Amino acid sequence: MSDPPADASSADRFTSRWGLILSVLGIAVGTGNIWRFPRIAASNAGDDGAGAFLVAWLVFLVAWSIPLIIAEYALGQRGRMGVVGTFAKLAGGKVAWLGAFVAFVAAAIMCYYSVVAGWCAYYVTTSTLSGLPVTSDASLAAWDAFQASPWPIVLHALMMGLGVLAVRGGVSTIEKANKILVPTLLVIVVLAVVRAVTLPGAGAGIAYLFTPDWATLGSASTWLEALTQNAWDTGAGWGLILTYAAYMRKEDGVVRNAVITGVGNNTVSLLAGTMIFGIAFAVLGPQMTQPEVLEVMRTSGERGTGLTFIWMPALFSEMPLGAPLAVLFFLALTFAALSSLISMIELSTRVVVDLGAPRPKAVLGVGVVAFLVGVPSALSDNVFGNQDFVWGVALMLSGAFIALAVIRHGAEALREEVATPSDWGIPKIWVGWIRYAIPLQAIVLLGWWLYLATTASFTSRWWDPLEPYSAMSCLVQWSIALAVLYGLNRWMVRRLAATDPDIDPTS
Repeated sequence: MSDPPADASSADRFTSRWGLILSVLGIAVGTGNIWRFPRIAASNAGDDGAGAFLVAWLVFLVAWSIPLIIAEYALGQRGRMGVVGTFAKLAGGKVAWLGAFVAFVAAAIMCYYSVVAGWCAYYVTTSTLSGLPVTSDASLAAWDAFQASPWPIVLHALMMGLGVLAVRGGVSTIEKANKILVPTLLVIVVLAVVRAVTLPGAGAGIAYLFTPDWATLGSASTWLEALTQNAWDTGAGWGLILTYAAYMRKEDGVVRNAVITGVGNNTVSLLAGTMIFGIAFAVLGPQMTQPEVLEVMRTSGERGTGLTFIWMPALFSEMPLGAPLAVLFFLALTFAALSSLISMIELSTRVVVDLGAPRPKAVLGVGVVAFLVGVPSALSDNVFGNQDFVWGVALMLSGAFIALAVIRHGAEALREEVATPSDWGIPKIWVGWIRYAIPLQAIVLLGWWLYLATTASFTSRWWDPLEPYSAMSCLVQWSIALAVLYGLNRWMVRRLAATDPDIDPTS
């Protein structure tokens, strides 16, 4: 099988391993690290601490995320196409629709993720120009006023537009954008952590974050949350890394990059958790008991905003040097959101390009459609919450489909095809892990989630597809997407085969 060039020429590659790593870290390090991780850790903590959740979370880094990241790097480098084209080329045309579902999940997340990026940008501006609210009530009032204004839609459009501009020029502009965004983000996070850990009382919060309460590991929901958070954290199973890997040079290798991606991303999550736990305990500790502090951290509020967008501004206002730290914090969130949004836009754009559209028209079309689909999430708490719930859980399906693509191509064959002397070798255990352990994890955890979701754990109306957080809402939306994509499979494969002769429309 030949190794056709991405888009136009073999020169369309990341210019360096550094550029590739920064861009993939731009995928992995997003709002899930800073906005979501501390809240999930607090929600799954026991009386003594959150350390046991961290153990489960790290277990899934090794058991779920890194094997899938290796798979995505290998598939992308070998296929040199987007997600759908890679599935058709390496796994066979009959399962291209499963690759399309992986792409669809990432695209669905992209539509409301841009809304969150807009929130972050708004708070950078208000923290800089208007100062910080001095109480949580004032912060809530400011949030409500923002949500009632046109700004969520305006900023949703702005962030989507910035992402489109970064993607329009192809991998070269993506690489240039991430060489600015990601290092700046990492410097800001480190500065914010240093300030947070030097606050009086911060040590209690940091100690709580890392102290294990082993009893919490007896809850299956802890393991489910740990896996979904790790999938959110690392981008494993989204198809995003696969898309960027289509542009990587073969000599840059797969395994070393995968380990750096997973470990680097989780390090940022731990830094963010250290910062948030330290600030919350330092500022609220003198006023509240530990359970009350944890309740503040766990209460997500509408659209998961309670801690980050309502409590954090008020906490910053009570800290020495809190105002500049608030600006840095929300600037880090904005950069993290934008770098991840760029990768989501590129994933969808590359799929459309592989189907025969010119890149400028493809990226513009993706941006316009994503903006329009995201408008309801910008306007409605219920729509946003539903989309985050439905497609966040669907990431487990996406991960299973990535593993299936490797299995159909041949895990051992793929392992040999991407080997290079400059890289660490893919260990033999990976072959069996992709074949058996990843699908088993997906089946068990999805089954357990379905059990929980039908026993009133999420809502008593689990059977109602119009209930935002019901199991049936997930099942109906997944089924519709899968049915439509299955119906389009032959058309997609014919279009892909027209652009790449290695794709067999009959396979």
